[in-house]
Amino acid sequence: MSLVREFREFAVKGNVIDLAVGVIIGAAFGKIVDSLVSDVIMPIVGLVFGKLDFSNLFLVLGEAPAGTAMTLDALRKAGVPVLAYGSFLTIVVNFIILAFIIFMMVKQVNRLKREEPAAAPAAPAPTPEDIVLLREIRDSLKKG
Repeated sequence: MSLVREFREFAVKGNVIDLAVGVIIGAAFGKIVDSLVSDVIMPIVGLVFGKLDFSNLFLVLGEAPAGTAMTLDALRKAGVPVLAYGSFLTIVVNFIILAFIIFMMVKQVNRLKREEPAAAPAAPAPTPEDIVLLREIRDSLKKG
């Protein structure tokens, strides 16, 4: 029974729950970034480079059976080896954007966590003139 108890204690610790929430939010965030890349950024990049559709950029590495359409999906279904470098480019752009967003988030969190430097101690207040005069009188009496 101690194994079950240990597992329960492990599973309900804050770190495990925080990790689970992070994974779920990360997966959802990844889908948002994937959509941003494939539905917004890559079409603009394709337009700039002459209406290229990066998702259909590929290199056929084998013989395609007769009558097979020369599309990426058709070649994959026919079992023809295909180097789909357009999909790879899209995923690389996706990764770069996601990594940059995570970098900016970590940078912001670190900035918020940084403690502000301790304030310099206040300069001592100037000694009032009457105190200065009394000290001078005292010192002159000690000498004389």
